[in-house]
Amino acid sequence: MNVPRKPNVTKIQSTYVSEQEEKKRKTSKRRRVVAVRLAFWASLFTVFASALLYALHLQAKTIDGKTAEKQRLKEELAKLERQEKQLKEEMKKLHDDDYIAELARKKYYLSKDGEIIFVLPEK
Repeated sequence: MNVPRKPNVTKIQSTYVSEQEEKKRKTSKRRRVVAVRLAFWASLFTVFASALLYALHLQAKTIDGKTAEKQRLKEELAKLERQEKQLKEEMKKLHDDDYIAELARKKYYLSKDGEIIFVLPEK
């Protein structure tokens, strides 16, 4: 039960003491003002930094999405180029009469004279 006691000391009422008290009061007030300013600028900086980090995160996310889409489109382009190459080769082959005859025999079961066609089931 330690209750702080008020000292029974009377303050000296001199100009020096009052100047020192006034100086202490001004210093205390100045420190409070500086602390409030510092807190304000720190919070403002925090908000600004948070906004910049959020924008950076959104940009990184967008870039990742675009990179993934670019990769997908590259794969699709490669697939279409292979298909184009294959179709060009097929076009060249279609100018050959022997290839057309072979294709007609396979696809439409046409045969030459005296030829018998056996259709085997595919595995």
